[in-house]
Amino acid sequence: MVVSSYGPVLGDGTPVHPDRYDYRRAAWDAVHFPRLLDRFWQNLRRCVGWRVQYAGAVEPQRRLAPHAHFAIRGTIPRTVLRQVAAATYHQVWWPPVDVQRYTADRPPAWDIDQAAWVDPDTRTPLTSWADALDAIDTDPAAQPVHVVRFGDQVDARGVNAGTEDAERTIRYITKYITKQSADCYKAETERQQAHLDRLWQHLQVTPCSDRCANWLLYGIQPRKAHAKLKPGRCKGKVHQRSTLGIGGRRVLISRDWSGKTLADHKADAREWVRALLGVTVDLEGNGNPEVVQAPASRYAWELARPDDPDVPPLAHRLLRTISERTRWRAELLAAQDRARHGPPADISAREEDETTTGGEK
Repeated sequence: MVVSSYGPVLGDGTPVHPDRYDYRRAAWDAVHFPRLLDRFWQNLRRCVGWRVQYAGAVEPQRRLAPHAHFAIRGTIPRTVLRQVAAATYHQVWWPPVDVQRYTADRPPAWDIDQAAWVDPDTRTPLTSWADALDAIDTDPAAQPVHVVRFGDQVDARGVNAGTEDAERTIRYITKYITKQSADCYKAETERQQAHLDRLWQHLQVTPCSDRCANWLLYGIQPRKAHAKLKPGRCKGKVHQRSTLGIGGRRVLISRDWSGKTLADHKADAREWVRALLGVTVDLEGNGNPEVVQAPASRYAWELARPDDPDVPPLAHRLLRTISERTRWRAELLAAQDRARHGPPADISAREEDETTTGGEK
């Protein structure tokens, strides 16, 4: 049994006492976990005094709480990593959500004349987002609606390049990078399924941003409110059952992790394809005397407008792009297969027969 900040859990990740488990806090922690990670990297860079570079992925644990696996370039004492993680927190200064005044089945109503969301019975406009924030600023006893922190399970290990441990670490991190969030957990028992359902129910009514429709459930109009909002049915990624609160990008890589720009990566990809195909000619025609450098372009390029008559419909452009990508992928797989196994047997046999026949003639 593990004692988490939400309540004790069993070995299968389910709470010992589901009625005492703090699902609301678990949902808010999951929604704001990306901001906590950003704050951690800011604090770590300020602590060590250099631009720490990282690469990793975020996924839910067996108890469905988010956690992260990261590789960090450089040498940092483990004590420093633990101290920075313990000192990192993120405060959420949003309007209070202690009482849910409405439900998804009986939500507030949109009033066309007032251009605002109103109470379905009294027709009184709900508190606007600006007024709700002003109330926080003028309250000397105001507290953040939520504070998210890391747990005490910080496992930091050093890895030396060129060792078996380094290869094992690369395989370990790659496994999490290539997985989907829904593949990280499987509800195999009714108890696990019930635990997942309870957390998802709280995530459905948890606001994910200042423009989330779920604010209407608490009597507050979100920022830039409009008539198409559906409280309790926000389409944000954090509310989906497959993500369980882990929104945004699940794979996180710092800008300078590889030490190369996007143009450098594209050039490396081109060189890899040329080497695979056995092509030794670059874009300027160097390396092959039979290739002549192309003349300068005689065309003037300009950005096409959506209403331009020369621009095909969007559906046609998407289908053409998909077809092109599919053809490129098939050609690349065929080239890789030839590089590993050589040309197909029937082609080799046919060429040998033609050579023999030509010799007899």
